[in-house]
Amino acid sequence: MTARANRIATLTDAAIELIADGGMRALTHRAVDSRAEMPPGTTSAYLRTRQALIEAVVGRLADRDRADLAAYDLPTGPPPPTPAPRLDGDDLDALAAGVAEVLDRWLSTGRSRSLARYACLLEGVHRPELRGILQHGTGLRAQARDLLTRAGATDPDRQGDQFVAFVDGLLFDRLAGAGALSAPQPGTAASRADLSAAVRTLLRALTGR
Repeated sequence: MTARANRIATLTDAAIELIADGGMRALTHRAVDSRAEMPPGTTSAYLRTRQALIEAVVGRLADRDRADLAAYDLPTGPPPPTPAPRLDGDDLDALAAGVAEVLDRWLSTGRSRSLARYACLLEGVHRPELRGILQHGTGLRAQARDLLTRAGATDPDRQGDQFVAFVDGLLFDRLAGAGALSAPQPGTAASRADLSAAVRTLLRALTGR
């Protein structure tokens, strides 16, 4: 990573924490400088406009999410040109456990990133120029379609999209919805087991197993 890329990563990580703490209104160039412990004017020198800053934040969120998925051996790119071997029941259980590990991380040590991600998505609803934020989810949907194909789903294109939507809803419920009141404490074995059971139920429902 170049010195410039390292500096932008530092600034965007600081911006993510600001958004998580105070929402999009808290995001200013001056506030990012302060949070990143950089001299005044540093953020504006690298990311001149607010739009450029938000886009850089979104890119950083996507990069760190991909790193998390790779760490748990979950696919991060488009499906291969030829179908992979068909998944069996044990594979589905392992996949559910892997997804649960990532979700639990995004609810615990990655909580700030999850909050910032949703804040950026909501910002994009009201600012058409930021709708490109949504493109960061297309790779996950493509991979989910491939996984559902291998798992024997009858309509993998539609069901793959549903899988991503349901899992995203599960994350939001545990992060900011009523699920946060009753679910096990994030970062614990109980949380991972509970999430794994939910994802396993979803996979079995979509594949008819």
